[in-house]
Amino acid sequence: MNGNAYPALHNAMWPGIVGKGPDSEPPIDLETMLNLTANAEVDGVRFDGVDLFLSLPHTDIDSTDDDLAKLAENLSSKSLHAGSLVAPVWPPTGGGSAMGSETERAAFLTQVKKACRIGSKLRDLKIRRSGIVRIDSAAGAAEWAKDPTAGTARIAETFREACDIAESFGERLAAEGEICWAGMHSWRRNVELLEMVNRPQTLGFQADMAHTMLFTMGYNAPEDALLPPDFDFSNTEELAAAYRKMASALRPWTIDFHVAQNDGTVKGSGSHDKTGRHCQPLDPNGKLDIVRDAGAWMRDDNGQPTRAFTHICWDGCMFPNAVMLNQQTWNDVLRVMMAVRDAHGWN
Repeated sequence: MNGNAYPALHNAMWPGIVGKGPDSEPPIDLETMLNLTANAEVDGVRFDGVDLFLSLPHTDIDSTDDDLAKLAENLSSKSLHAGSLVAPVWPPTGGGSAMGSETERAAFLTQVKKACRIGSKLRDLKIRRSGIVRIDSAAGAAEWAKDPTAGTARIAETFREACDIAESFGERLAAEGEICWAGMHSWRRNVELLEMVNRPQTLGFQADMAHTMLFTMGYNAPEDALLPPDFDFSNTEELAAAYRKMASALRPWTIDFHVAQNDGTVKGSGSHDKTGRHCQPLDPNGKLDIVRDAGAWMRDDNGQPTRAFTHICWDGCMFPNAVMLNQQTWNDVLRVMMAVRDAHGWN
C-alpha cells in the first residue's frame, strides 16, 4: 500500500444518534452504521475502526460483560476496531452538568466511571487498541456566563474527579471544545480550563475541525475571535493563519482528533444545542481546506508530525439520514481521510 500506515482511520458512529429524535429524523441503528463503514473502500483501503457512543439505541452504558463480548465479536467480524468512546454525560442521557449541584456532578461522574469500565473491558477483549473517553462540561455557555470564574472552577473540580476515575481504569479523557459547552466555548477558555485541571497525563483536548473553526470566528466568545465579523472566506490564507494560531494554542493538549468540514454556520438538531455545522467533505460551501487545515493539528509549529494520537476519526454529526445511508458518502469520507493521512501521517 502506498502512503502512510499511521494514524489508523476511524468513522464515528454517533452521527446515527446525535441530533436525531422526535423533532428531527429517526436514529440510524449501530449495525447499519457499522455496515456502511465496513463496506467503504477506496483503492483497496478500508476504515480501520469506529469510535462509539455509549448510549442507547447504540451501545448501552450499562452493557454487561456478555454484551461487550458480543460487540467485540461483531466488530471483529467486520474487521473493525473500537477506538475512542463518548461518555453520555448530559442530563438527557443520564448524566448531569459538570458545574451543577452535587447531585448533577455525581450523575456526570457516574457516567464517566461506566464509560471507563467499558473502555477497559474492550481493551481486555483485544478489540480496542487506541482511543480516549470523551467528555465535555454538559452545561450551556449562557449559564456559565452568569459567573464565569465560579463556573470554570466548578467544571475543573469535576474534571479532576473524573481524572481520578479514569486513572483507576487505565483510561485517558479528552474534553471536546464546542461553542455550546460551558467554559469550553472558545479556544482561550479551553486552554484556561485544561490548565486549571492540570492533569495533562490524563485529561487532554479533543479537536474537531468543524467545531474549532468557529473559535476563530468568535461564536459565543467575540472577545476571543481571530477573524473580523465581516470576514471574507475567499481570503484562504488569512483563514489558514487564524486557524493555525487557534490550533497552536490547543495542540499541546490535543490527544484525539476529528477530521471534519464546516460551512461557517451553526446548527442545532434534535436535543443538540447549536454548534458548528458539519458538512460533507466535498461540500462546495465548506470553508476549510481539509488536508491543509488538518496539518494545523497533526503537525507541530516546526512542521513535524506530532504523533499525538494513533487514530483519527471522521465526524459527520447531524448529516441528514439520506446522506448517511448513501454508501458513496462514506467512500468520499474515506478518500479525504486517506489524503489527510498521506499528508500528515507516518510509517
